[in-house]
Amino acid sequence: MNITDDRIKFLRLLSEKYRSRQQVCTEIINLQAILNLPKGTEHFMSDLHGEYEAFSHILNNSAGVIREKVDMLFEETLTPRERSSLCTLIYYPEEKLEKINEEGRNTEEWYRFVLQNLIDLAKMLSSKYTRSKVRKAMPSEYSYILDELLHAQADEDNNQFVYHQKIIDTLLKLGEGDDFIIALSSLIKRLAVDHLHIVGDIFDRGERPDAILNMLMQHHSLDIEWGNHDILWMGAACGSQACIAAV
Repeated sequence: MNITDDRIKFLRLLSEKYRSRQQVCTEIINLQAILNLPKGTEHFMSDLHGEYEAFSHILNNSAGVIREKVDMLFEETLTPRERSSLCTLIYYPEEKLEKINEEGRNTEEWYRFVLQNLIDLAKMLSSKYTRSKVRKAMPSEYSYILDELLHAQADEDNNQFVYHQKIIDTLLKLGEGDDFIIALSSLIKRLAVDHLHIVGDIFDRGERPDAILNMLMQHHSLDIEWGNHDILWMGAACGSQACIAAV
């Protein structure tokens, strides 16, 4: 077989990452399969102007995606009030849990009810991603448990259901209910919006553009296009008198 120079170069590049033909084929199969998955949700935001509280709330509720999915999934099983309460728990889990504990509503029955709803929602949101990507998105301290709960399948002897329930039982006996709810809420928010686009003007007017930047630095996937106000603040920080006067 006559192999061209370009093909030899291509094969050498492949050999740097893949040790065998089988590994190459596996990667091709994987990529072709991924192309047929639904595209992850992308969110565009602009003109933040240092308004940290408003930006934080939009980020926490995933620009309304979480509420939309909760209504879609639980329309027949939860009341509007219960759906709203579940959304608030996902947006602000620490604050909501503190309030529930103060009111004495943190019963074992409540934990089981909420955890099952959160697991069902996470399953729904994870369906558009590969299992590998979902696993990488999981909080590391609970990644094994989350992976098992999200991918439990029904079987004729109910073995998976019993296994699922034993995980929840043990979590609650160990007093890990609150921390696990926080971890699940974090995963749900991450899966709800796959990629964030910031389209200009993080700075100006509002008091906390620095807090917005700190929050963005923790985001799992985003890109930023600087706006005219951002450029002015950068110029001012660098000592440009014209920019200092403008800001």
